Amino acid sequence: MNTNYEISEELFDYLLVVNPDVVVTKDVTHIRQHIATVLNDAAVIATPVHVALFRSAFPERYEDDFISMLEEVARKQSGFAIYTSRLEAFRHADGRQSVCVNVANPKPLVELHRSVMQAFELKPQAFRPYMLLARGIQDADVSKVAPALAQQLFVRSFNCHCFSLLKKPAAGGKYEKVRDFVFGDIEHMAGSLFNYAA
Repeated sequence: MNTNYEISEELFDYLLVVNPDVVVTKDVTHIRQHIATVLNDAAVIATPVHVALFRSAFPERYEDDFISMLEEVARKQSGFAIYTSRLEAFRHADGRQSVCVNVANPKPLVELHRSVMQAFELKPQAFRPYMLLARGIQDADVSKVAPALAQQLFVRSFNCHCFSLLKKPAAGGKYEKVRDFVFGDIEHMAGSLFNYAA
């Protein structure tokens, strides 16, 4: 008789993000609120304001290993600035669209994403960084918000000196922060007080 039973473990959805500063977050939230009002649908804008870097689901018992690998990525990473310039829409495979704030200089985030993928020994994937305004909306709804957004510039910038790990049960729920990972070379960022140390 076989007594080896595989115990099913609860899976958690882990999300690695870069958070903009308070001013950019406030400005993005204001645009999201406008979209929600136009569409009369608050659920469209329910996610926090961030740039998503990596997402994976696995049992919680691997979390410490995951954190150790992310610490190593962060230790080797230098700070950089992120610039935005406009709002745009893009279509998903299911036909729905999302509206987002573009990242005008994607290279530093693309390289950070590549570093995370290499740390986990995963094949590189196409990666397009953005800050989500509204997800999964139908063409008719995009046409309602597009006129107000199409010509709108969103010229902002913020310094990126860390990323954050969030998690939630894969079965559903809200993301909660696990921890922040501060980059190892933060003292060399432009504008840092450390630049003027004797």
